[in-house]
Amino acid sequence: MNKIIAFLVVSILTTSVFAKEVSAYFTGKLRTESAVAQTLTKAGFDVLAIYSVDKRGKLKTVIFTSPLQKQLSSKEGRGFYAVGRVLINTKDKEIKVANPNYFGHAFLQDDYSAKAHEITNKLLSAFGDLVADDNKLDKSDLDGYHFMFGMPYYEDMITIAKGSNLAKKVSNPIFSLKVGNATLIGVELKKRTKKFVKKVGSNNGALLPYTVLIEDGKAKILDPKYYLAISYPKLSMSDFTRIATVPDAIEKEITKLFR
Repeated sequence: MNKIIAFLVVSILTTSVFAKEVSAYFTGKLRTESAVAQTLTKAGFDVLAIYSVDKRGKLKTVIFTSPLQKQLSSKEGRGFYAVGRVLINTKDKEIKVANPNYFGHAFLQDDYSAKAHEITNKLLSAFGDLVADDNKLDKSDLDGYHFMFGMPYYEDMITIAKGSNLAKKVSNPIFSLKVGNATLIGVELKKRTKKFVKKVGSNNGALLPYTVLIEDGKAKILDPKYYLAISYPKLSMSDFTRIATVPDAIEKEITKLFR
């Protein structure tokens, strides 16, 4: 009996250590905005905003943060990790919670910390019924991800503006969050541009609102070709072709906000 138990323990540990795929999202039963916000608050998270992704409000993103998220995001170029997202999808009657561990690998890169697991575990415990979905990437691919040859990596951010007091140029941000020496803000996109979510999968709509990182006198965004692909791990080349004009549209729209 002891040998059997020992074998099972070794098997579990081996599976855990060598597990390769990481899910981008967890799925749970449908909850109201207030229920999601209350669950997050009770678990020690700070709710920053609730954002309507689509015109009819069938998709809403609850944006939140926590001291640990801000701590892990405090180094230069890592501020995009400071917020977490929960999508309330009344159309499909479910919620989707972005996995902090998945986006930790993607957005923290070499500064990734296993503490990202703590954030994930806290969310799993708080909601209670979350199940990893099939939007997955191999961890080895995730750490240095790009969609395909010639496509941007995480570090290939786009500087859309330079100068002082850049955050004040966005008149109505969805949220604004101080992260170390930087400021992360959520910005609105035009209705026409946001329709890409419907084309390639509304169940991953928590990627909006788009975020801008302001630090060292620069306003930077993740290259949309990177951000869309990392947020849609199952995105195919044909899917990308269907939204080929979207990355440029996003860059142009956000650039106008800083003029």
